[in-house]
Amino acid sequence: MKHRRIPRRRIAVAGGAVVALVAAGVTFQSANASDSTEQFTVKSLSAPAAGTLALSLTADLGADGAGAYYDADTKALVVNVVSEDAAQTVREAGGKARIVENTLAELTGARQTLADRASIPGTSWATDPVTNKLVVTADRTVKGAELAKLQDVVKGLGAKAELKRSGGEFKPFVAGGDAIHSGGGRCSLGFNVVKDGAPHFITAGHCGQSGSEWSDSAGGAAIGTMVDSQFPGNDFALVKYNGDTAHPSEVNLYNGSAQAITKAGDATVGMQVQRSGSTTQVHDGEVTALDATVNYGNGDVVEGLIQTTVCAEPGDSGGSLFSGDTAIGLTSGGSGDCSSGGETFFQPVTEALSTFGAEIG
Repeated sequence: MKHRRIPRRRIAVAGGAVVALVAAGVTFQSANASDSTEQFTVKSLSAPAAGTLALSLTADLGADGAGAYYDADTKALVVNVVSEDAAQTVREAGGKARIVENTLAELTGARQTLADRASIPGTSWATDPVTNKLVVTADRTVKGAELAKLQDVVKGLGAKAELKRSGGEFKPFVAGGDAIHSGGGRCSLGFNVVKDGAPHFITAGHCGQSGSEWSDSAGGAAIGTMVDSQFPGNDFALVKYNGDTAHPSEVNLYNGSAQAITKAGDATVGMQVQRSGSTTQVHDGEVTALDATVNYGNGDVVEGLIQTTVCAEPGDSGGSLFSGDTAIGLTSGGSGDCSSGGETFFQPVTEALSTFGAEIG
């Protein structure tokens, strides 16, 4: 699809006008040279449905698409574009078009600049579709010459990036907890899955190595063996159950009940999610960015993560990030805790399942 990019001085005019609010959403009106009009209604969508529409529009828009996010208040998918033709495509599909300054290609270039010039332990960066910028975060360990270097690189990126500080320290959330144990290491089970007809579960890759045995109590008999572990780069692992261990496809809600998990899905910025982990149990929050890169230090850089406002602490690693009955992510790491808050990062479940050739079950 070829589109004409609109000069920035015309952006305010190009978006069209809101002409009515209707029960199904917001209706836009546009006029052509013959004064005929065409109405477009913004669809009211669930977060998973918005994610599906976002994937479809990403393919349709090509280089003129610049990311999307879910507006939970209006239940609308907001799609960033850089041309009026692309905005028209979004409106016809039922999304809310928003003409922005930075293309995805420009933001991707900014990511590469950071990777090449400022890959510093204690930093993360992710594309934020709400601000249409690359948001770079430095934790409390980044200081002195390294902080000055990072500030200089971000400043050089101009309107494409902004720098934020975190009061915590980015680290994988390993240690503590009481859900799954291996020697001195303790983590949380993510989701039960099936591979080649046999029961397995997935958890964080930084929790252990291939060949390690895992139990459901400290010093207890092994319930499974880790058959694959990927970290850094990715952060997921696959454990094959031994014997007749029960393996329901559900998540512990720590209130005497469980949430059934029937499928896996992709996160959408703005999606409301919950996390279950053995240290801090169940907390909720919102997806704030996708495809985040985190440098945990010691050469441990993980890419392609989901960034959220959901808190987590050591021992929650590997635990479940979910939205209703949909598996979304595995707890990787972050900063802060469930008293002060902070940023938390999750490995997308769909990538882990695809790599392992497994499915929720």
